[in-house]
Amino acid sequence: MTAIPNRQSPGALIAIASGKGGVGKTWFAITLAHALARQSRKILLFDADLGLANVDIQLGLTPARDVSTLLAGRATAAETIVAFKPGGFDILPGRSGSGTLASLEESRLDRLIALLQTQTAAYDHVLLDLGAGLDRTQRRLAAAAGTLLVLVTEEPTALTDAYAVIKLHQQDSTSHDVRVVVNQAGTKSGGERTFATLARACDHFLNQAPALAGVIRRDDKVREAIRRQTPLLTRHPASHAAADVETLAAGLFYPGGRSP
Repeated sequence: MTAIPNRQSPGALIAIASGKGGVGKTWFAITLAHALARQSRKILLFDADLGLANVDIQLGLTPARDVSTLLAGRATAAETIVAFKPGGFDILPGRSGSGTLASLEESRLDRLIALLQTQTAAYDHVLLDLGAGLDRTQRRLAAAAGTLLVLVTEEPTALTDAYAVIKLHQQDSTSHDVRVVVNQAGTKSGGERTFATLARACDHFLNQAPALAGVIRRDDKVREAIRRQTPLLTRHPASHAAADVETLAAGLFYPGGRSP
């Protein structure tokens, strides 16, 4: 299998994608931001699910401004970005219930991408929590990132959709730093088998296979933390899923995407 060589570190813009909803993408984006902040990295998390944003809901926040006010010119980035002090990272809130934002015209989408790229000067990494699916806006945002993390579960439909995300990203982007995160895995070995299935399909049909960023085991404490609107690393720092995300976060900065 011909694996795509990864850089020593992920790109300044890290997009987090999934082909389908319900795989825990927003929870993972929040928890990864928290884990990276705990490594003393300065992190901005952008809720890039522009029509159905919910990072603020998972964290119990009520931001006064969001990306819509920023794009409309009614606020600056500094006025829109919210400091999430319990997690040590910043958030650029998205907009929920706006079909207009979900299908941004090219000029506004270009402005948004330029703004995100500008923010990389102030942060070590900007994480983009993309919306589920394969629409034009999500593809453009993914293509702008230096690293794409594709979330998948052990469900066959999730595998199929993750393959579609990787295939389209290969067409859209010159970046070859694509890594897979297997979430909600029954066991670590089971998650690794799920990844191997996806990697074989990518290698056979796309002539390139992604790296495995990590496996996150299924953990009931994740759902409980979401219900409490509290980050997992705060509420249940010793849980299996918390340990798995912290291992994954550390591994992003090693060749091949995984810590030794």
